[in-house]
Amino acid sequence: MASSSTGAGGADLAGSVPSDVPPEYRKEGADWFAEFNPSTKRVLDIQLVHSLDHASVVCCVQFSADGKYLATGGNRTAQIYDVKTGAKICILADESVGGDLYIRSVRFSPDGKYLATAADDHQIRVWDIATKLIRVVFDGHEQEVYSLAFSHDGQLIVSGSADKTVRIWNVNTGFSRVLTIDATVTSVAISPDGRYIAAGSLDKVVWVWEVATGVIVEKLRGHKDSVYSVAFTPDGKGLISGSLDKTLKYWDVGSLIDGAKKDVEAGSEKAATMDFVGHKDYVLSGAVSQDGRWVVSGSKDRNVQFWDAATATVQCTLQGHKNSVISVDLNNAGGLLATGSGDSHARIWSYTSL
Repeated sequence: MASSSTGAGGADLAGSVPSDVPPEYRKEGADWFAEFNPSTKRVLDIQLVHSLDHASVVCCVQFSADGKYLATGGNRTAQIYDVKTGAKICILADESVGGDLYIRSVRFSPDGKYLATAADDHQIRVWDIATKLIRVVFDGHEQEVYSLAFSHDGQLIVSGSADKTVRIWNVNTGFSRVLTIDATVTSVAISPDGRYIAAGSLDKVVWVWEVATGVIVEKLRGHKDSVYSVAFTPDGKGLISGSLDKTLKYWDVGSLIDGAKKDVEAGSEKAATMDFVGHKDYVLSGAVSQDGRWVVSGSKDRNVQFWDAATATVQCTLQGHKNSVISVDLNNAGGLLATGSGDSHARIWSYTSL
């Protein structure tokens, strides 16, 4: 992903109707269709596997590390589905809380035994999936918690909140380190090696901290509106951010991995290496495939887009949700995409190389 370019290929696909592209560049299902960019070689096929009906907006989706399960979060409950059959196998709800309570983020522990949930009541609950009981509650945020991430060793949970803080929680001791900025934190991610945290915020900046010290090591400026999504690439050398400015950006943070820190307080800034241009409305979610080949994004324009990670060119625009695509996730084994939407559905899609 080192090449530098602006990907405008397929920019007109989002929101178009199936008849706009040649037959060989489109695929239709009963209530969805995929359009493949006619200006680039088609190398993907896509199929809807399951459509999972919910009682509320689906705020978040995530596959378990082994790819066998999908967790979703909505009003009052987190739910876990068997990916193969689409069967709902677990419902997690805190019955001690009354009224609406939206689950904004769900994250499986790496071993698959626990599910962490972030909610509007400022709390982070860690559930024992087998017993459906709350193992621990992390209490400290003063406003809604929007995003969670588990470290790859399962020892840390990172959270981002409307209270303008990122917190690093030790799962075993409950100790937390508080990282403060001047804006609501919408999204957090931990680098694959566990050394860095990235956060997207309403101040248009992507922030990067060193976990061990809590020191800011990068402030990535370039988006023209709030950043709603951040994800590290699997090699840890890149960051993908999605924004209300309708774009995604790729940032080269390889210097961090190589141990060369920048003096960000001195005013140094890093420019985005690539811009992913094509969505017609806010980019609300993003993910990177485990092989590093694909970036997938979900938008208020109701579309999901597959992008070539090396060139920022649209490969495919997928439409099937009837409202904003709030959350997307790709399974680690490859081949499956999950989407969560304001239309009260989560969907599981398969994608294969041609």
